[in-house]
Amino acid sequence: MENISTPDELKKAIQLLEEEKSVHFQEMRTNFSLSCESLNPASIVKSTMKEISSSPYLLNNIFNVAIGLVAGYLSKKAMLAGRSDKKSRRLLGLILQLGVTNLIVYAPNAINSFVRHLFSKKDINYDNP
Repeated sequence: MENISTPDELKKAIQLLEEEKSVHFQEMRTNFSLSCESLNPASIVKSTMKEISSSPYLLNNIFNVAIGLVAGYLSKKAMLAGRSDKKSRRLLGLILQLGVTNLIVYAPNAINSFVRHLFSKKDINYDNP
């Protein structure tokens, strides 16, 4: 800074500093409001949902988990078609549900290839037994 020698220069320097202070204060208020908005729970959920929808790998994992849970639940219900009071049958149904769920969640490619193989059209040659 320059040396201030007159009262007019002092007033100008004070005015410049006050303007600079108001600019910094306005920037600080803007940054504070942006920070408060980003910490809003609705904004956090919204940004998380955007992130999930933009990631195909994560979306695929969520889909596989949901399919696994539904398949496990349906397999347990199919086994226990009638209401059973036997604890051993309930335990077996629970184990079956856990097994099917884990199989579908942790090995989706194996399930996918098995289903494709199951439904693929094969050329059956009836001439050669």
